[in-house]
Order: sequence, then C-alpha cells, then structure tokens
Amino acid sequence: MSQPRRFTERKLVLASHNQGKAAEIAELLQPFDIEVISAASLGLPEPEETEDSFIGNARLKALAATRASKLPALADDSGLCVDALDGAPGIFSARWAGPSKDFGHAMDRVLKGIAGKPRGAHFVAALALAWPDDHCEVFEGKVYGTLADAPRGSRGFGYDPIFIPDGHAVTFGEMDPAKKHAMSHRAVAFRMLVDGCFG
Repeated sequence: MSQPRRFTERKLVLASHNQGKAAEIAELLQPFDIEVISAASLGLPEPEETEDSFIGNARLKALAATRASKLPALADDSGLCVDALDGAPGIFSARWAGPSKDFGHAMDRVLKGIAGKPRGAHFVAALALAWPDDHCEVFEGKVYGTLADAPRGSRGFGYDPIFIPDGHAVTFGEMDPAKKHAMSHRAVAFRMLVDGCFG
C-alpha cells in the first residue's frame, strides 16, 4: 500500500458548515500552524450527500470544497450507529435532526426506537483530505459505547448527550471537552490523518 500524501501547504479549507464540528477540528489542527478557513466563510455551498458510506460522503465534500476554493480541503462525515436500529441513523444522523438541526428531537427518536432493546452503539468519523488535483486521502475512526436512558450534559454537540463511551460512566455531553477530544471517533480518525499526512 502506498504512503499517504504529505500535507505541506499552509492553508486548509474546512469543508463543514457545522459550527461545533468545525470548532472541534480547528482545535485539533492548532499544533500544525495551518491557517484554517471555513467553507462557510468562503460562501461555499454544501454539496448534497449522495454516497452510501461515511467515507464516500467525506470524500465528496472534500473534493467539492477543494475544487471550488482551489485550496486543500478537509471534510468530515460522522454519525451515530445504533445496534438495535440496524446501524441507523448512521449516515443520516444529521437528517434525523430535520431542517432545523434539532438534535433533541433526533435523540428522542433514537431513544424511543430502542425502548426495551439492547443499547449498544458506536460513533463513526471519516475524514477526507483533498487537494486541488483531486488527490484524496481518507481515514475512519470509531468509538464504541452504550446509550443513556435520557440526554445528559450540555457539552459537545449532536448525539453527544446520549452516548456513554465504553469504560466511562458519563456521556460525551457531560465529559470535559479535552477528555472527549482525546478519545472520540473524530480524535481516532484525526490521529490516523496526522500520522499519515502531517507526522
């Protein structure tokens, strides 16, 4: 297998319009002295996510952003996969929150769907780093856990308040952000990205 391409540029477009996700990724990139530019600040449109996997959608978003901006772009596609829901909401995690991005509603929908069933679940994050010549590197991280009976905590974003990672008693919504950043699905994928392209 060939070595991933090294990232040597000083600017990077973050192909996400999700503020929580963008802030988390920008924080992870801080040590590398890279100017992170958000897709929203460049007025880049959000492409329709038409792929059937996290990696496919991350690649699609990164390539759309790099082609539009003529700069390297990093995109993330992530979601919650619930065992008792056959992996749903999965790649449709954001859509379950509806047009108003109401994750309270989405979490309620998940918890109602697993009432009386096993509570195993995992988060997946796929990161795609694309260059203007259409070269793309992809990395996928996962973290396993169980779902709480009700949302707990106001930290994090998305489904964080109902997800308890294995070996812990608190949800990602209750956890200190630095602790979450050290172990989350995005952190796992990010370590793979750093080792492959920045290390």
